Amino acid sequence: MEGVKRLDGWAKFKGFIHLLRPKQWIKNLFLFAALLFSRNMDKPQYVMTVLYAFLCFCMISSAVYVFNDISDAEKDRQHPRKRMRPIAAGIIDRREAQILMIILLPVSVILSIMLDYSFGFIVMTYLLNNVVYTLYVKNIVILDVMSIALGFILRVSGGAVVIGVTISPWLLLCTFLLSLFLGFSKRRNELLMLQADAHNHRNNLEHYSLDFIDNMLSIVTASTLISYSLYTFYASEGKHSMVTILFVLYGIFRYQYIVYNKKMGESPEEIILTDIPLIVDIMLWILVSIIILYI
Repeated sequence: MEGVKRLDGWAKFKGFIHLLRPKQWIKNLFLFAALLFSRNMDKPQYVMTVLYAFLCFCMISSAVYVFNDISDAEKDRQHPRKRMRPIAAGIIDRREAQILMIILLPVSVILSIMLDYSFGFIVMTYLLNNVVYTLYVKNIVILDVMSIALGFILRVSGGAVVIGVTISPWLLLCTFLLSLFLGFSKRRNELLMLQADAHNHRNNLEHYSLDFIDNMLSIVTASTLISYSLYTFYASEGKHSMVTILFVLYGIFRYQYIVYNKKMGESPEEIILTDIPLIVDIMLWILVSIIILYI
């Protein structure tokens, strides 16, 4: 019996970790964009400040994921992958999840306000955007993807606010377009996976079609590449920054290859963490960007 209890306790612990979705924290790395492009990565105090901001966003985003899992537990049970989420699978009950969410929410908000009042406002805006998304916007076609993209805009803006730098509108535009690309790719994969049962899991999926999403992806892909190219063209580093266009171009094409050929677009974080060519491409983009900006 003791062995069974220990096993159940370990399963519960893993359930809580899974509930926080640490893999999703990779999205919060967008907070470091302003630090990189403002040429402040060589300033330890700025790096530590953004790290604290990253921690705040990890906590608030985990609280949002818990809220989302509580709200969508019944629909998640109908999904081939999401049915394994802790609440949907019955590993964590609703009361335990609510207690965890109640702890994370005030801690993350208070810490963000202590770090910077403006950053605290951005964190609360991020929270509000996600609550509205979970309760209402996720069922509205197109706006659901735009709401997700807004979350990335808030991350980039938060990273700029905490170190007191002016963020480039080009960077915000590129972030928004790239987020739309990831969002529509996710919707495409959901349509393919769920097929006839898609609308039972997410109401707005009945308003999407593969042809419509493919058209949106074509527009967003072209817009992203053009915007990033113009961003590098007008950068103060001159033509050197345009070298990084090659890495962005390959990264987008590689991601499309994975979405269309491997049918893996539903989970962007898993693609970024597991696809070796894409990982190498991202690391090279970061390395070359650092060399151009700092050396």
